[in-house]
Amino acid sequence: MRIAYLACGSAAHLPARADLDALAAPTATVTIHQLDARPHRKELRFLDELAHEVLPHDPTPSLDEIAQRPDVSHLGEPGPPPQSPEEELRVVVAGDDAALSAVLTRMMRGDYLWAPVGYVPTDPTSAAATNWSLPSARPGQLALALRGRPQPVPVIRNDQGVVVAGVATVTHSDGGAFEGEIIVDDTTLVQQQIRPANVRFFSQFGARLVPTIGAPGIAALRIMTPPAGSGSGSSRRGLRARLSDRVVDSIGPQQAQSFYETPALRWLVSAAEAPTGGVDPRTTTYGRALQAGGNRMLVTVDGVEAKRPVDRVTFYRHLRDLQIARPA
Repeated sequence: MRIAYLACGSAAHLPARADLDALAAPTATVTIHQLDARPHRKELRFLDELAHEVLPHDPTPSLDEIAQRPDVSHLGEPGPPPQSPEEELRVVVAGDDAALSAVLTRMMRGDYLWAPVGYVPTDPTSAAATNWSLPSARPGQLALALRGRPQPVPVIRNDQGVVVAGVATVTHSDGGAFEGEIIVDDTTLVQQQIRPANVRFFSQFGARLVPTIGAPGIAALRIMTPPAGSGSGSSRRGLRARLSDRVVDSIGPQQAQSFYETPALRWLVSAAEAPTGGVDPRTTTYGRALQAGGNRMLVTVDGVEAKRPVDRVTFYRHLRDLQIARPA
């Protein structure tokens, strides 16, 4: 077995060689690669070479051949890979979800998602670690990543070929109310063709999606408060602002929006910071694809914003599944 340990960024924990050798399988050969926090394509080229060394020729159907099949079995419950490499290759990523997304994107584009992946998250709030129920303690994470049994899960990507490791969002580029439509399979999740006036605390601000660990692949929710980092709140935190914060905390963002739209009551909440990133669990929608069309949409994958706004985007399940070391 070959294990490629990818330490992504200065925050990545780099275990002692003795610890790696002790936790890895007895026959495993571990190589350590120090990479950028968000590894780029050239940095990850060695992974392409490793995959080709252990599987010089892939005899299984290609992606094009799978796509041409009349059935949709590849979109059912995720399963183990059909490939049988001469030697097992395992990729262990130590970093945040953005680093994991970069590595999975490279593996997907190189078509070697058959290689098991272990994850050692450096961010305690990692959405991917939560989705996969990874241990919270570092020793348990490392042991699972190096020796844990791979479990198949769907791979969710967008139409730009970027894999979602933990979470993705579709919002308006200015952080305000969403203007457009978001559909999951045949279900409308967000629909707001005209942006409402005087929106600050509560509205339809877009959608948040996470990959599921089984079919169909995507779970999406409507975002009801401004996206995190949108800067919708007041920068002054004087007495009036603190009092407004208390009012919003007590009545909630939906009622605060009603106050904000009422001239006689606006002063009660106008100085408050708007709660951000809130979703409505009642809108949870499952499907194999999410399509969005609208005005100046901002697409964010694992905390990384797209370079420019778009007017349409699609997230969908890839034809191959990911093999992730996680608890059964």
